Amino acid sequence: MKRFTQTLYAAGLALAALFLLPNCATNPVTGKKQVSFISEQQEIQMGQSYDPQVVAEMGVYDNPKLAQFLSEKGMAMARTSHRPNLPWSFKLVDSPVVNAFAVPGGFVYFTRGIMAHFNNEAQFAGVLGHEIGHVTARHTVQQQSKQTLAQIGLIGGMILSPELASQGESLMQGMQLLFLKFGRDAESQSDKLGVEYSTGIGYDAREMAGFFSTLDRLSGGSDNRVPTFLSTHPDPADREVRVQQLAQQYQAAEGPGQKYDVNRDGYLRLIDGMLYGEDPNQGYVENGAFYHPQLKFQFSIPRNWQLLNSPSMVQMVSNDQKSVMQMKLAQGADQRAAAQSFIQETKLNVASQSERAINGLPAYTVLGDVTQTSQDGTQSQTIRVLASFISYGGNTYMMLGMALAQDFNSYQREIEGSIGSFSQLSDPSKLNRQPERIKIVTNPRSQTLQQALQSQGIPADRMNELAILNGMQLNETMPAGMLFKALAGGNLR
Repeated sequence: MKRFTQTLYAAGLALAALFLLPNCATNPVTGKKQVSFISEQQEIQMGQSYDPQVVAEMGVYDNPKLAQFLSEKGMAMARTSHRPNLPWSFKLVDSPVVNAFAVPGGFVYFTRGIMAHFNNEAQFAGVLGHEIGHVTARHTVQQQSKQTLAQIGLIGGMILSPELASQGESLMQGMQLLFLKFGRDAESQSDKLGVEYSTGIGYDAREMAGFFSTLDRLSGGSDNRVPTFLSTHPDPADREVRVQQLAQQYQAAEGPGQKYDVNRDGYLRLIDGMLYGEDPNQGYVENGAFYHPQLKFQFSIPRNWQLLNSPSMVQMVSNDQKSVMQMKLAQGADQRAAAQSFIQETKLNVASQSERAINGLPAYTVLGDVTQTSQDGTQSQTIRVLASFISYGGNTYMMLGMALAQDFNSYQREIEGSIGSFSQLSDPSKLNRQPERIKIVTNPRSQTLQQALQSQGIPADRMNELAILNGMQLNETMPAGMLFKALAGGNLR
């Protein structure tokens, strides 16, 4: 984690209060009437509520020049969009995951991971237009409406109790935002809008099509930077062809002789020195374990579970999304006080509790259930929780695992194993891990990308990763003077 904080954002956004009687509204993009449960003002209020949660989940990446670039290009495009009067906001968030996403009301986010994988401004502009399109066509509102009305839970249909959610900073609500899935029609419409908007401010939208090739290649790898953008945006190969066709149509409509920007060199120089991959100082994953050099602890990750490292907590989700684990700072002066505070606040019905130490560290562990009843009182479900409170290094850490009571036994061994692995980190090779950064290099002579990367000390087992990062093939010949991406710092291996 970048930093642990005891500031908890409200778990419930009281979204139900926003949904009054449906009314007909005109879609800003299509001009057609559609049933809407959310007014534009309510949409803006939703975005204003989500924004601090996104920032809390991911953090803002400190790069003023890149942040200014994102904001300036975003505002220029938003002003030409179908909804120029929204209070648009564009933020660069501190995540290595390849992703861009938007929430209702005009709030758009790009990760440093996706910024690292663009190879020119035109690719960036196409994706920027795509995300703006989700907002202008009100896809984010329509999807949120469906989720709220259907009472979809955050993991596997689980409806979390407000009391338990308050302990978990909305327990994966940020992850729900990041992995928001749209229908095929919405994605196709946003692709079209991405072409329209990026062409409208002078960029060559054919480059947007090329970026889908990068996403397609990323999806086939095992690297931890597999793109979330791809997981929520299907069929990149098919979309590459369609976007190429759309770009040609829009450029033809603009008339002959029109020049469109790509700006490869300018963009690459802009990202020179940018952090790449996980920042070890914030904690990192390696060989099935999570390490935090600054706070000097480590713990294992259950096999095939996905991990999200945010400024306030580490969250892990089982492969079937039916169980969640969290690791964060606990409230209370010591492990016993933290456990009692947790029991009271969550109204946990305790089945067992223990003061057994964990790897020599003072700990207090509780197992119990939290029962939630639906608002109309007709349905209820029980969530089983195993939580350990561990005193270490002047802090008390909570490691918590949970699932629906009827499913908990399927995950109990994995949860107990991860909690039981929490221990002091003393390995110098893990404590002294340095971050990697993008290094923009001028190719000194005509040679293949592979030869150029070898000259920069890139090891053989990372050649394909760097080829994807450069949007090229390893056997592709680069002319003298061409810029390309290498890596600096870190522990290249």
